[in-house]
Amino acid sequence: MLADIWTVFWRDWVVLRHRMTAFILSRMVAPILYLTAFGWGLGRSIDTGTGASYLDFLVPGILALNSMNISFNSVVPVHAERVYHHSIDEYIIAPVWPYAYVIGKVLAAVLRGLISSAIIVALAYLFGANFSITPLFVLVLILNCAVFAEMGFCASMHVGTYEQMGQVNTYILLPMSFLCGTFFSTRALPDLLRYFIDLLPLTHTSYLLRGLGVENDVSMLSVAVLAVYLAVCFVISARSFIALRK
Repeated sequence: MLADIWTVFWRDWVVLRHRMTAFILSRMVAPILYLTAFGWGLGRSIDTGTGASYLDFLVPGILALNSMNISFNSVVPVHAERVYHHSIDEYIIAPVWPYAYVIGKVLAAVLRGLISSAIIVALAYLFGANFSITPLFVLVLILNCAVFAEMGFCASMHVGTYEQMGQVNTYILLPMSFLCGTFFSTRALPDLLRYFIDLLPLTHTSYLLRGLGVENDVSMLSVAVLAVYLAVCFVISARSFIALRK
């Protein structure tokens, strides 16, 4: 089982290793723009009401947003492997544990998400942000990466065309990017919308990272919500891949 998972993961790691420089440089662009425009620019005129600067408020949201996008899009190539290249057939007919492909792909996406998050943390400190990195902080980041990697896998298994995959980003990821507490507190939203937003995983990631970053108490219910998303999305992903083997 572990050997099968490692084989799938290693293939993605080899690809990433050969493209590491380009990956790191490309992952620096958006965070620098966010930190400059919102942290230094707009942020200087915003009072968070907590005594901390808006930059300190912003960085956990950027980490949540970035880890979501990187992890989701890291698994999206599975769609091309299934629909266009048919290279996924090699895994389907291979004598491997059925869940190994899903877990290996998710772990590879988590690695990409963590590398990208480490880049943001380094940049944030250079910009003067103040927040703490604890083991639970890292665990929440890993959970968030895994959840959205599995969501990306689910989409790749069910979406038919590139255009439809783009619609997934437009109708699911884009609204979460702006509404799930990444740039402002969800308390500012109307009650009905806020109740819906509170059901989404990125909201809980933003809440947890922001609280843990300043060493405030956080609700373990949010960790449980992410764990439920992780379990449900894994079951759907695994069943979708197994269905291809039949």
